[in-house]
Amino acid sequence: MRIASRFCGPPDSANGGYCAGLLAKALGGTVEVTLRSPPPLERTLSVALESNYAQLRFDELLVAEARHSELDLQAPTAPTLARAEGMSRHYVGHVRHHFPGCFVCGPGRSAGDGLRIFPGAERKGGELVAGPFRPSASLVDASGVIGSEFVWAVLDCVGYFACASPEYPIALLGRMTAEVLRPFEVDERCVVVGWSLGREGRKLQAGTAVYSAEGQLIGRARQTWIAMQRPGSSSIPPSALSSR
Repeated sequence: MRIASRFCGPPDSANGGYCAGLLAKALGGTVEVTLRSPPPLERTLSVALESNYAQLRFDELLVAEARHSELDLQAPTAPTLARAEGMSRHYVGHVRHHFPGCFVCGPGRSAGDGLRIFPGAERKGGELVAGPFRPSASLVDASGVIGSEFVWAVLDCVGYFACASPEYPIALLGRMTAEVLRPFEVDERCVVVGWSLGREGRKLQAGTAVYSAEGQLIGRARQTWIAMQRPGSSSIPPSALSSR
């Protein structure tokens, strides 16, 4: 396996959801992926596969582990596409973003290159964040379909913006359990949502889901994020947050 630099999260490592989705693809079904170290870009990675377990390694470094799992998560009713578009206007990442080149949520990526998913809340401290998404033809693989790893990627960063408020510390995806019900279709209009499931110390918990514009569930996930800064230390100035 080799992850192209296009699919970065931080500038020097892969987007966690995309990498997790690639490894989950080797097992199929509902899978829990634990990221053990930042996934390197443009390097040859090895996959070791057993019946219910998979490992991703870079030489001797353990990058990620995956296993079949169950997902106990109740997804909320999907917001309408119009409501999600309105919520996206309040995306805090437009004010300041730790990784503006992120493949999934980076405002520095152009249309057709990054996914440009910008989830926002209707009010400061709102429980739900949401935004629209439209998969482009650039995601289609050699077999003519959009792979499940892109559903995992779409389900990734929205969770951070749901559970990291109001401080928005630098945080990395630590664990993600996801269920993909069907692949995306090119140019279909989708709604992505995230909601907080609480926090414990540096661990931030979130649920995420992606729906068709008609409200059909496409995929859902439960996540654990690890904050790289002490809780309560704001990485985005309070003045910027209050201006939303």
